[in-house]
Amino acid sequence: MTAVREARVFRLPDLGEGLTEAEIVAWRVAPGERVGVDQVVIEVETAKAVVEVPVPYAGTVLELHADVGAVLPVGAPLISVSGAEATAPTAEQHGEDAPAGSGNVLVGYGTSPAGTRRGRRAGVSAAPTVTTSSRAEDRGTDPAAAPLVISPLVRVLARRHGVDLSTVVPSGVHGVILRCDVEQAIAANARPAKRRATEAGGAAADERVPLRGLRRAVAEKLARSSAIPHATTWVDVDATVLVEAREVLRAADPTRQIGLLALLARFCIAGLRKYPELNSTVDVERGEIVRLSDIHLGLAAQTERGLMVPVVREAHRKTTAELADELATLTRLARSGGLPPKALTGSTFTLNNYGVFGVDGSTPLINHPEAAILGVGRIVDKPWVVDGALAVRKVAQLSLTFDHRVCDGGVAGGFLRYVADCVEHPAVLLADV
Repeated sequence: MTAVREARVFRLPDLGEGLTEAEIVAWRVAPGERVGVDQVVIEVETAKAVVEVPVPYAGTVLELHADVGAVLPVGAPLISVSGAEATAPTAEQHGEDAPAGSGNVLVGYGTSPAGTRRGRRAGVSAAPTVTTSSRAEDRGTDPAAAPLVISPLVRVLARRHGVDLSTVVPSGVHGVILRCDVEQAIAANARPAKRRATEAGGAAADERVPLRGLRRAVAEKLARSSAIPHATTWVDVDATVLVEAREVLRAADPTRQIGLLALLARFCIAGLRKYPELNSTVDVERGEIVRLSDIHLGLAAQTERGLMVPVVREAHRKTTAELADELATLTRLARSGGLPPKALTGSTFTLNNYGVFGVDGSTPLINHPEAAILGVGRIVDKPWVVDGALAVRKVAQLSLTFDHRVCDGGVAGGFLRYVADCVEHPAVLLADV
């Protein structure tokens, strides 16, 4: 490692996963401040997550090259550090393995032994770290004199609506400002403005929200999905026995909280093994259907940042209990903003539980470049005929949207009927495990 002392310009690094740009969420330093090697200097929002980015130089901040809110391409100047003590490029910066203290500039890799808390674990590729804290003490200021904001998304919301965080009354534990606190402040600020506009005989101005970050990524993916020649088929199912089976599993081992979503995931995995046409993708350039050997199950989850699809990799190799644990972990991290970008890519089939929104059915859109998606509506008590007699049963609707290029209705209907049979008679699955 060769040390040099000179003014250096640190540029927006390649954040991986095909990301080509990022929006500046917050600066963690200011001109004139001293920075150390591997110190986080900026938070940026990509199409997948909010990421903390460290600087690979030690020195004094000379200039910040872009303002908060700016959208920059990879390679654009971020910060100049004068009198910087930097490390020479290493093998790891070129995609090869290198020892600790390599001078790598991506969060998750570490540039010094002290930064190994972000380093890669054995056998696991490191990835940019999603920010979980923007505390005042992280910036070297007195925490008692500064507002505490855990989520950088809360800062973005406040900035976009002109809310001074120092005036917001926190409702979180230990005085943490939550999103609901900022939303209340926005509403409070809007009321006087609307009243003034009404008194002046005018109307309030329309709000324009930039289509950026995750929202733009979702929009682009949905646009690609709409171009797929797709069809949707659905069926109502009696989920009474499934609900009872869940309760039996929970009673048998209270430490294993196996939910309905994990059981549905198990049914989908078994169904994809019987109907592999739906675990595929279309290679348009080569004119081929690629039937995938591994099942990476995506789970559509609604978060504060928008719709995300965290992925359970190699789901076919996991037990139902393991599926339940991983689904719970991924959902929690997605909603808290703690998922790394790598956890949001690579799914081969998606399960969408929109029943949590209190709706019975929907037409799920294929998560491009997958070939199918299963949607699940809410489970509600409805009249149902059992053995020729009317009874009240727990009923749900399953909807399957599939790419008509990879199969015809017979395959899609066969998969959906198999999953439905598993819901109504979970013991059916025993024949295939």
